[in-house]
Amino acid sequence: MFRIKLKSTLFFIILQCSILQIQAGVITPNDFKGSDTERIQKAINAAKGKSNKVVIPMHNARGGNIWKIDRAILLPSNLSLILDNCIIQLSDICRDNMFRSDNVGVGITNPGWNYNISIVGIGEVQLRGADNPRSTGDAYRTLTLTNEKGRVSYGSDAGKEGMKQKGDWRNNMIQIAKVDGFKLRNITIKNSHAWAISFERTKNVELSSLRFMNPEYIQVNGAEVKTYNKDGINLRHGCKYFRIDNITGINGDDLIALSSLDAAPYYHSNGDINSYQVTSTKWSGPEDDTEQVFITNCQTNYTGVAIRASDNASIHHVYINGVITKARPDTPPPYGGSPYTVLVGGRGYGDNSVRGKINNIYATNLFGDGKSLILVESQVADCQFINGVYTGNAPDAITYNVDKKTTSNITEVNLIKVPNTPK
Repeated sequence: MFRIKLKSTLFFIILQCSILQIQAGVITPNDFKGSDTERIQKAINAAKGKSNKVVIPMHNARGGNIWKIDRAILLPSNLSLILDNCIIQLSDICRDNMFRSDNVGVGITNPGWNYNISIVGIGEVQLRGADNPRSTGDAYRTLTLTNEKGRVSYGSDAGKEGMKQKGDWRNNMIQIAKVDGFKLRNITIKNSHAWAISFERTKNVELSSLRFMNPEYIQVNGAEVKTYNKDGINLRHGCKYFRIDNITGINGDDLIALSSLDAAPYYHSNGDINSYQVTSTKWSGPEDDTEQVFITNCQTNYTGVAIRASDNASIHHVYINGVITKARPDTPPPYGGSPYTVLVGGRGYGDNSVRGKINNIYATNLFGDGKSLILVESQVADCQFINGVYTGNAPDAITYNVDKKTTSNITEVNLIKVPNTPK
């Protein structure tokens, strides 16, 4: 009798939970038919303007525990996407982002704004690149099947008639543009095809507890192939009010890169499929400057935080507290070793940054073992670099690749160069 009552009680609890879940309007892709991509998109469309919440669970009703994506999942305003202990992977036929805000894309020449989008992971969540990606690398990389030298990157579309032979913004795993209010939490990203997460003209963003497994080399059919420009987080034109915390990774390039570039006359327009950005690469004034960015508690095997501006474009008021760059013996470093923990300046992206356009950069509590701890390559102003330990081979913890006399009001406090000792 006791067992019967216990079973009845458990059944009642489960039933009540299901009823509460239904009443709360929880929608999952398992409620719909079609491919994984179609079912996820149908769930999002069904939640839009109603519950505004979709849960992608661990179990896929079509079988197995992996959700395969054939084209970008488009994210509307006011969406909460909950990833519950699931694995989501780009399929081998996909040549697109995994997630993209639905206001931008190929041919969208006048994108409007989206608002309040969140992607939150529960438990162990992985977003994976394809087993055999059709395209990797940025817009200037030519696809190749072999590890040849030059500005190339692997892609199974290499040499195929009618297929685009260079990368573009579709290789970024998560592509967000012109969004006011975005959150991303507790996600692991593995083998993205180019930048793991790219933001353009986006503001009021919280990124936390993100892990990257993004080495240069990936295994395809048992062979090791090179995939390039594997940044973790990119902030492009006009990114403002970002809070970035607890980011770790193995990277094939910068862990976090801030870019405000005025690279005339090499502009791309909104929706140009030949670009590295889904929105225009034209700098249109202060609204396209990057500012008010707060970065804390980051660790990587390669370069840490890169701040790059060109010509009249500006990056200012960036606050960095706690970045560690430490080589890993199990992962060869890209390009022969990390050039910096923090870069302020950058060259080769149009005309050099106008004096003082990069300003009010505050970096503290840094550790690095690469070619420099802090690398200054532009005529920056009003910057403070405080508390750093450097164990690399450069003479000092901070390196100037610009005449220091052309910078202004730079404070250096307690930057320690630790002598190398034989192993």
